[in-house]
Amino acid sequence: MTSAAPAPAAPSRLSLYLNLIRWDRPAGTYLLLWPTLAALWMATDGWAGWPGWHLLLVFCLGTFLMRSAGCAVNDVADRDFDKHVKRTAQRPVTSGQVSVKEALVLGAVLALIAFALVLTTNPPTIMLSFAALAVTVLYPFTKRWVSMPQAVLGVAFSFGIPMAFSAAQGGREWGWHAISASVPVEAWGLLVANLFWVLAYDTEYAMVDRDDDIRIGIKTSALTLGRFDVIGVMAFYVAFLTLWAALGLRLGMGHWFLAGLAVAAAQVVWHYTLIKDRSREGCFKAFRENHWVGFAIFAGTAADLALR
Repeated sequence: MTSAAPAPAAPSRLSLYLNLIRWDRPAGTYLLLWPTLAALWMATDGWAGWPGWHLLLVFCLGTFLMRSAGCAVNDVADRDFDKHVKRTAQRPVTSGQVSVKEALVLGAVLALIAFALVLTTNPPTIMLSFAALAVTVLYPFTKRWVSMPQAVLGVAFSFGIPMAFSAAQGGREWGWHAISASVPVEAWGLLVANLFWVLAYDTEYAMVDRDDDIRIGIKTSALTLGRFDVIGVMAFYVAFLTLWAALGLRLGMGHWFLAGLAVAAAQVVWHYTLIKDRSREGCFKAFRENHWVGFAIFAGTAADLALR
């Protein structure tokens, strides 16, 4: 008579927390990071785009921390929905392995560390960080009443752009006038442009879960666009690339910057081949590989400034 196989060991708290913040899936961090770094390089073109180690650390580490905090809040907000979706049913909060209180405390600690980093910058950037935090916390709850919650996510994922400009400009005063002096109108335009990119890739993501979202009643851009979802995604990409190109040129960017955009555009064409049939696998692959679009634009920006 053989003995029963031992039960698998329960995951450690650390492994559960790392799962909660998507430690093993860094693509989401890259989606936030590349446009933020591109903006930071544009804002510091007096040094060939090099922002210095201090600002580079603040924005790289801060991006990771805020994305991680956002994942914790998102999983708390979506826990009753995620249990009905096979892809998300085993998330730590949804499965009950991490309590709501634990997730919120972890998210708060990560956000506080990110805020401590922001405190090392300047007053306009500190003020902008409060708006960024508010939108980040608001986003997970908009899926219940906004037809395109991805637009709110777009604002949250793009707020690093004006913050990069304000930190690079180094204004030392408080108040709206200080923000307007530190953040040029082109930076706000880049935020809007980046919002269209978020709409594109997060609609691809929403196309993966379309059937589940209909069943459980979540609002998404994929459902709102309906049979025009593929056309909508491509229109979002075109708006993003066109606006980013126009605004970059206004900020003095040149040929290498445009070359980076051309590489990004070639990837967008490839993404069309992945999503045109609306297969789950193709749509998820297009979403997962989107960070390379952002990397191409950042690389073109950095090269343009370095090779002047």
